[in-house]
Amino acid sequence: MPSKTVIVGSAIGLHARPAAIISEAAVEAGVPVTLSVDGGEPVDAGSALMIMTLGAGKGAEVTVESDDESALNTIADLVEKDLDA
Repeated sequence: MPSKTVIVGSAIGLHARPAAIISEAAVEAGVPVTLSVDGGEPVDAGSALMIMTLGAGKGAEVTVESDDESALNTIADLVEKDLDA
């Protein structure tokens, strides 16, 4: 599955607000998208709760995976943005 590794840009990491924004975009994409940290078990990007379980703080490396290039890029871009601003 194609992947992209990006750096978390949100000041407080992937807590509730960024996780909700990312999961909403993943659901809207309509294709499977997963996130993982440090080679750990991938989680469904369509679930804000699962995203929060990653414990990804600002500056953490997150790997985004999806067979759909558009969804991959959209979610990767969101992970990199400061969604707390």
